[in-house]
Amino acid sequence: MTTVSERISQSAFDGSRLRVVLMLDLHDGAQQRFLEAYEYLRNQVASVPGHITDQLCQSIENPSQWLITSEWESAPPFLAWVNSEEHVKMVQPLHGCVRNTRSLRFSVLRETSNVHARAPENSAKGRLQAAPRVGDGVVRHALTFTVKPGSESMVAEILAGYSSPESRVDDVTRLCRTSLFMHGNRIVRAVEVQGDLVAALRHVSEQPEVRAVEEAINPYLEQDRDLTDPNSARVFFTRAALPAVHHIGTDGPESRDAQRHALYYPAKEGCGMALARMLARQDELAADDPACPIEGSTLFQRDDIVVRLIDLRVGIDEIDPDLVIGVRGTRKRGVFKRLMDTDEAGGLSTDRELAHFLARSDMDLITDRRATDS
Repeated sequence: MTTVSERISQSAFDGSRLRVVLMLDLHDGAQQRFLEAYEYLRNQVASVPGHITDQLCQSIENPSQWLITSEWESAPPFLAWVNSEEHVKMVQPLHGCVRNTRSLRFSVLRETSNVHARAPENSAKGRLQAAPRVGDGVVRHALTFTVKPGSESMVAEILAGYSSPESRVDDVTRLCRTSLFMHGNRIVRAVEVQGDLVAALRHVSEQPEVRAVEEAINPYLEQDRDLTDPNSARVFFTRAALPAVHHIGTDGPESRDAQRHALYYPAKEGCGMALARMLARQDELAADDPACPIEGSTLFQRDDIVVRLIDLRVGIDEIDPDLVIGVRGTRKRGVFKRLMDTDEAGGLSTDRELAHFLARSDMDLITDRRATDS
């Protein structure tokens, strides 16, 4: 997909090759168990579509530090695999060996080849990203989970009532904004972090006011969790992760008066990634239109869950529904309809049906908090 706007600071849909770096710190004496678990894992991932190669490396300075790097034809096949239930189960044996992990994901821009070495057969798969993106130094991420039907109002009250944690994490990391939305019994919590996302999330989870809120909603969650058990907490937050796959920033200073909305798109089974790709393309086409009332847009996608966070310069009722939804044009409506679960979304052909869909998909805002100096 060709990028058409410099406002696009993040995209999983540009077709460029992906390099994934996983840094691990092992428990003492766990090396052999770790190697056995990795052998099983690498044999499984070798058959995943889009996977090119991976390497396991051990530090020559500290033998407890390890590195796994993998290369993928593009981001979508990696995201589909890493967010799958199969992957959650597959990596479980590794967790008992690991004290700490950190995962980093990079698009490949340039590479230098040894002219005297024979190129591997799969080296041509995927493409290099054409140019570096201009970002704003902010990492965007979301979590999503469901609560037991009938508990929605109680959970919303708990989530709206806590005191905001300290925004400053360290000299380089700070929590900029947290937005919580609800659609039926589904919660989406979107965060914006300047600096290290993992450090910010760890900082927030350690705050007494946040821990009290998390414990208070535990009885209402559809997926059981025990936050005092590291493995239970890890599995819950792995399954709850809703990665940002596309972001279009503002074309100037961010307006504090912009209205933030989150739209929930119930995709047809197996169509979540294709739907997110289509919406990303629509946002790209509208990005450089000075008359477009959408100041910024972030797409989050995992499996068939697609959420689009938008900041609007005017009220949502003042904009054509097809522009807000991202389906302007008859042809796009047809593609959109084929990708959506129409049992949940309803009709999507007429302006009236699109207006009804927008009203249903516009998630209820629970709280939207900025750091005081943001």
